[in-house]
Amino acid sequence: MVVLGISLLSGWLPVSMEAAAAVALVAAVIRRDRRWATRRLPFIAGAALVLALGAAAASRPLFGITDPLPLSVWVWLGMAAAALLVVTIGWPSARWWQSVSGVVALGLACLVCGNSVNQFVGYYPTLESAMAALRGRPPAGQITLQQLHGSRLPDAAQTGELVSVDIPSSAATFSPRRELVYLPPVWFRHGHRPLPAVEMIGAEHAAPENWVRIGGAVRASNAYAAHHQGRAPILVFVDATESFNNDTECVNGPHGTAEDYLVKDVPRFVIATFGASRDPRHWGVLGFSMGGTCAIGLTVEHPQTFGHFVDIDGDLGPNVGTKAQTIATLYGGSATAWAAHDPLTVMARHGHYRDVTGRFVNGSNEHLLIKESKQLAAACHKVAIPAEVVVQHGSHVWQFAENVFARTLPWLSAQLDLS
Repeated sequence: MVVLGISLLSGWLPVSMEAAAAVALVAAVIRRDRRWATRRLPFIAGAALVLALGAAAASRPLFGITDPLPLSVWVWLGMAAAALLVVTIGWPSARWWQSVSGVVALGLACLVCGNSVNQFVGYYPTLESAMAALRGRPPAGQITLQQLHGSRLPDAAQTGELVSVDIPSSAATFSPRRELVYLPPVWFRHGHRPLPAVEMIGAEHAAPENWVRIGGAVRASNAYAAHHQGRAPILVFVDATESFNNDTECVNGPHGTAEDYLVKDVPRFVIATFGASRDPRHWGVLGFSMGGTCAIGLTVEHPQTFGHFVDIDGDLGPNVGTKAQTIATLYGGSATAWAAHDPLTVMARHGHYRDVTGRFVNGSNEHLLIKESKQLAAACHKVAIPAEVVVQHGSHVWQFAENVFARTLPWLSAQLDLS
């Protein structure tokens, strides 16, 4: 339906929701008595302001939000708090239409506040994508392993298959959710050599299917394969966090043994199940945001497993705040573990690498990340890792990552020696 394709990130719908929320809140507070205007209304405004400021200050320690949210989120959170106070405090003296307006304002302000976060990260670009996620619908077109083994696709297939998998974890301290594997058209043809593979890692607050649902990775891979005789890398959409709000930064620690899972369990499963290459020169890691940090970290720490990385808007190293907070939260207080996962320290200790390459891609608005990428790239060059920094127009949203993947896939395929 056309309605479901309406954008939640820009255009008339977000603006209309904001305007309607503001009008409803004004309607709920006007035409009241003098006592309301001089006493209760100032109290409501002050209380809403304090709540919004307090929430902004507490968001990082309470929810682990490392990237500051835009001002609009806190403005609309304050508006929602104000609407709630108007409804509760002003209900006894309100006319019926003022009560209705207050309830409408509360609902709309909450929606606008939530969509402000959505606009910041680009998580749900349309009404359809939001409804599909809220209903728990899997990405369209995926099949099971059982269906894969029973399929008889012709050699001339123009598109690959997206397979849902349950990759077993060798440790009880990490329980991944259901993951996805993209098999390119060439996989279904006889006589091809073992294909290269890429682990695809999403952001801090993510699910394995994000690269499929909003990162456009399958669509871009099918387009690439269509122009390369059906050849493209196997893509493994991994779960690096176990849940939506478990920032592992892809290391072993109090949040689980994500590192062991990604380095040992996933490659072992993909090689055994789909016949991927065993050669680390044919394995890569590509990630966005936290996933970008993971991409370089996993590669320089485990060159015996991964030979190539694409770091899209990642940080200088794994972090959940200050260095002290990171050591305490990610590594259980171990400074030694921190150093073992700091890319600059890891590369300096390792020395010369062989057959490892990388690429850093940053949005033009991400000035700090660009600076950090250049610092990491300089360190890469010192240890013989060819790495370049690419700056593209855009900001830290999934739509930027989608564009980067499509434009970077040819480079990555060349590094993986896809032929």
